[in-house]
Amino acid sequence: MRPLSHAAMILSFDVTPDARAEHDHWHTHEHLIERLSIPGFLRGSRWVSASREAGYLVIYEVSDIAVLKSAPYLERLNDPTPWTAKMMPHYRNMRRGFCALEFSAGHGMGSSAHVARFSPRAGAEASLNQWLVREALPGLSAEPGLAAASLFRSALTPDITAEQRIRGQDAGLDQVVIVSGYDPQRTLHVAANVLSSARFDEHGACDHTAEPFTLAYSLTAEDLRG
Repeated sequence: MRPLSHAAMILSFDVTPDARAEHDHWHTHEHLIERLSIPGFLRGSRWVSASREAGYLVIYEVSDIAVLKSAPYLERLNDPTPWTAKMMPHYRNMRRGFCALEFSAGHGMGSSAHVARFSPRAGAEASLNQWLVREALPGLSAEPGLAAASLFRSALTPDITAEQRIRGQDAGLDQVVIVSGYDPQRTLHVAANVLSSARFDEHGACDHTAEPFTLAYSLTAEDLRG
């Protein structure tokens, strides 16, 4: 995907199987609307894992990283609706990152995505970043079947809020690469070759995990004003 701004909140999590249908209904018809009504929230998108049943990725693009520390946002997190409070206990393995955009190329947002989460090994930060922004990512968006490629880096530590207390402690996200396109076979090809685990390891990454996702739903602040 090509982000609408230079900051985003990225969430990776599972939902208990018995709650998935209600979760998607709540997330579409209440939660995304609530979040996109907060000043500075630009677009929210929900993705589902293409390789396992329970996995989700949610991305909230915001006008500035400071939006994620703003009073209107924290007020919502500390005063969850009854439906939100009901859904929070069904979350598992939540990882949440307040991220700045490090690099982006291409346009738009495809329906399929390869998402890689990782950290640099000590002393390898510069070489890993150089490989990603100068070699691996720039040309991907122009390839057949692909549309955009982005690199995000954690920039803020999220506050502990009422929502998090209900669902349990969140883990963090250090760095995230998202490559999206219109052909899922091409994003799988990227995962197996240009952005393989071996390539990440070779250039200094650790704690690397990767997963294919399919876009399920997206909403923009402009949609709500339309």
